[in-house]
Amino acid sequence: MTTVPHVVNSVNLTDDELAALYEYPANSEPWVRANFVVSIDGAISTNGSSVGLTTPLDQKVLKLLRDLSDVVLVGANTIRVEDYIGIKVSEAGSRRRTNRGLSPVPPLAVVSGRADIDPQSRLLTNTTVPPIILTTSTAPTVAKRNLTTAGAQVIELGPGPIETTAIIDTLSSLGMTKILCEGGPNLTGQLVADHLLNEMCVTTAPTMICGNAQRITHLDRHANLKMRCKHIIFDPDGAQLARWITNEQPSSGSIT
Repeated sequence: MTTVPHVVNSVNLTDDELAALYEYPANSEPWVRANFVVSIDGAISTNGSSVGLTTPLDQKVLKLLRDLSDVVLVGANTIRVEDYIGIKVSEAGSRRRTNRGLSPVPPLAVVSGRADIDPQSRLLTNTTVPPIILTTSTAPTVAKRNLTTAGAQVIELGPGPIETTAIIDTLSSLGMTKILCEGGPNLTGQLVADHLLNEMCVTTAPTMICGNAQRITHLDRHANLKMRCKHIIFDPDGAQLARWITNEQPSSGSIT
């Protein structure tokens, strides 16, 4: 039976009602959600950054999704391109997290096979909580030591390449089961191909980009992960925010 998505107009939508639309499932199993903003023609960036696509409601939902998560998962290249800083949580967001039994501020977990992250970057110098660097045992020792000295929690996930199962299992072992992935396309593509992505949140900005910008996922292997649309929010500025849920049931316990 086909399920019709819940259609919502953002006008007069309260913060509590918006949060209710994006609540995680009420269980302790790992749940991985990704969040992207795209143009009508599928581009995820303009001039290499998503800044030119985002809208006020998209930014509000981005902050909400972070508030609801245990951890924000990002690939190293996205950290560099978007010049990430540590997650900032508003007073209202802090209350929202506390009411859900979450830590005051979610950490960033960064996937980097070679620990190729500048220890002087804003990721480490402008943050409330130290980032988690998920890397390999074969990454340069000096790079890992420099990141540790700069305050990061460096975790080796074997000799590499880094598997998505290792990422999810490691975060889950740290008590972080509500996982928000913010890209990039390679990491998201790997989650999709391995059928470990439970949910995709997509803001479609009311603009066309053309050019050769990347799409949400990019990988050298094919995948077919069926999803259903849970809701669509229409905003007066023309943006559409959709929440897609996988048709597959999450496995019980740790994903292995």
